[in-house]
Formats: sequence, C-alpha cells, structure tokens
Amino acid sequence: MTVRAAGSGSAPPAHPAAPAPRPSADTDLERRIARFTAGFSERGGYRAPTDQERLAFTRAFAHLLDGDAEAARTGLSEIDFTLRTVTDAATGHRYAEVADGVSESGHTSRGWGRVYVDLDTPARWSVQVPHPVADARTELLGARVLRGAPGGVLVLAGAHRDAGEDGAADVAHRDDSVFHGVVGELARRNLPGIQLHGFADESFRGRDAVVSTGAGDSAVADAEQLTAALRRDGLQVCTAYSARCKLAGRENEQGRTAADRQSRFLHVELNKTLRGDDRGLDRAAAAIATLTDRWSRR
Repeated sequence: MTVRAAGSGSAPPAHPAAPAPRPSADTDLERRIARFTAGFSERGGYRAPTDQERLAFTRAFAHLLDGDAEAARTGLSEIDFTLRTVTDAATGHRYAEVADGVSESGHTSRGWGRVYVDLDTPARWSVQVPHPVADARTELLGARVLRGAPGGVLVLAGAHRDAGEDGAADVAHRDDSVFHGVVGELARRNLPGIQLHGFADESFRGRDAVVSTGAGDSAVADAEQLTAALRRDGLQVCTAYSARCKLAGRENEQGRTAADRQSRFLHVELNKTLRGDDRGLDRAAAAIATLTDRWSRR
C-alpha cells in the first residue's frame, strides 16, 4: 500500500497487503477493544518510551501504511510488538492490529497503545482516542467510528491518562509518546484525523458537544459539516472554530503538529450523557460517519 497526499493528478494508492493471520480470541472489534482497555486505571501501567523506541514504532507503522507487512512485523518485533489480522465479526472488515506483545505475555504493560488499520481499503483518515476509560467509552466510540467508513486508522492510547508520572500518560498533551509519533506520521501523509474526548455534563451545561479545529484552521469546512450533522440530530454544539468555547483543545499536541503541517484535524468533545449508552454512541458515530465517508473518497 502506498499512501499519497491528495492532489491533482495523483494515482490512487494500491490496496494494503495483509499481515499473515494469527488466531484471535475476540473477533468483534468493539469487544476486543473493550477487553484491552478493561484493566486501565490511574494506578500505573505506563512507561514513557525512549526516543529510539518511539522512532522504531513509527518507522514500523510507516512500513505498514506503505504495504510492507513483513518490514512492519520485523520492526515491531524488535520492540516486542505484534502484527496480526483481525476480521471484525460484526462487519466482516479486516484490520491490521498492532499490539503490545509484552502486555499480552502477562508482563506489566508499557501502555503504548494499539493501532488498527483497514486492510480492505487504502488508508485515508484516522480516528484518535487519547484518553480511553478516563473519557469513558470514547474507546468504544472509536471502534464504531472506524467501522463507519472505509480507509480508517484507529489510534488508541494504551493507558489511563493519569497512569504515568507527571502527566506522562496524557498523550494528548505530550509529544514524546508512541501515540504522538503515529499521529504525526499520519499528518505527514496529509491524512485528516478526528480526535475524540469526553467531558462531564456539569463542565459545560447546555452543550452536548464541542467541535474544534484545535490549534489550526485547515479543517473548518470539516468542522462545519460535522456540526451540521450533530445539530440535525438535535444535539447542542459549541463551535470552537467560530466562537469562544470551553474545551477547545488549542493546546492539544497532535493538533499543533497537524497545524504545523497544514493537515486537517478535528478535536471533538462529547458530554457524559451522550457517551453514556449505546444509543448515544450510535448517534455520535453516525454524525461522524457523514464526515469520514467523505474523507474515505478523497
């Protein structure tokens, strides 16, 4: 698979090469992610990667996007990560799963997260979940968003945001994490991304969502489209790209990187009520799908 920035005259990328299948206990993508995140807590489970480890992961991920599964597998194995194919029972879609082999072997998790890449369609966009469990059920929403349109990449943090010392596991506000390295590679390739967050209802009463373009303004049209979809469903949205809003995510590190590269990035906050049940997650995922479906055809 070769991923190119969209542009006039660019040839469509080839389909990705699938990693060799390996047995998997969970074939439902959402349940698989729920099982992975079930043990996340504020009491440890995160070690910051070294610069060499972060670079090795990012290089291996780049090989995966380029369709070289063997080079990706080799690079990942050097830092004890695995690469396998997961076929989602709910949709039949195939995803490459990059997972920490250390945590799977029963040793203490390093908390570097997982990445899922659509194997049936070239990578076109990403959904990012930096605070699984801490922003309750955003990890489940991430799975539903990934399923909602072809060509997606799900970047999932591997620890509770408070698991590390001195905020080290709060990957949305760090540039020294594996999560940031992966999102940076996606921005380098000019793939648009949406990052999911959650807030307590009392933090912003009267609002169901906050839609922001983070530190940049390349995705204003995307933000307007998402806002329109949320409002059509009767949700109350604060538009941080055009008005003063709480929770606008201006200091988000992935948003800053996207702004530096003029890559499209959305920072989306959803209140606890909306995230509180499956109907709410489905409403949010359906609105986001109006955007990711367009991204998948870029």
